[in-house]
Amino acid sequence: MAMWVFGYGSLIWKAGFRYDERLVGFIKDYRRVFYQGSTDHRGTPEFPGRTVTLEPAKGEVCWGAAYKITHKEDQLTALEHLEVREKQYDKKAYVDFFTEPTASTPAVSNVMVYIASADKKQNQNYLGPASLEDIAVQIVKAEGPSGPNREYLFKLENALIQIGCEDKHVTDLADEVRRILSLQRELTV
Repeated sequence: MAMWVFGYGSLIWKAGFRYDERLVGFIKDYRRVFYQGSTDHRGTPEFPGRTVTLEPAKGEVCWGAAYKITHKEDQLTALEHLEVREKQYDKKAYVDFFTEPTASTPAVSNVMVYIASADKKQNQNYLGPASLEDIAVQIVKAEGPSGPNREYLFKLENALIQIGCEDKHVTDLADEVRRILSLQRELTV
């Protein structure tokens, strides 16, 4: 039996595991938000970066990519990889995945997705909402073992453009980070 995994952040551009098929599409009633702290990839425990998680949002859709993993050995390897990579995400959900905006029937059901919940007891790295400016400043300053936090944001923005998705939260945040970086460059000239 095939296993499906939905990626809405870095999994869109870098799966990191072997898969048999990749579909572009969306899940319903969730939105992508930069509310999760990253202390192991795009930040440090002293200065966390911000990465995306999903927030329930009735009527909204979140675009990304779903990966089909057929072979049992590949499934086990993918799960081992994801359990390390997504270790700061405390919840797994199984969702319906759609590829056509007008479809009433999902293309795939029971697609696994990692979510960082807002429960501070379960998820100590949850940062939650903040103003666009505050999130952008944190992203500009944060850097971790996987690189600068802004690189994550820009790669996500680019990956979404490549799959034909516009996500206002991501675009507005990327524009604000570029504005701050531009100001910083002007001040050093």
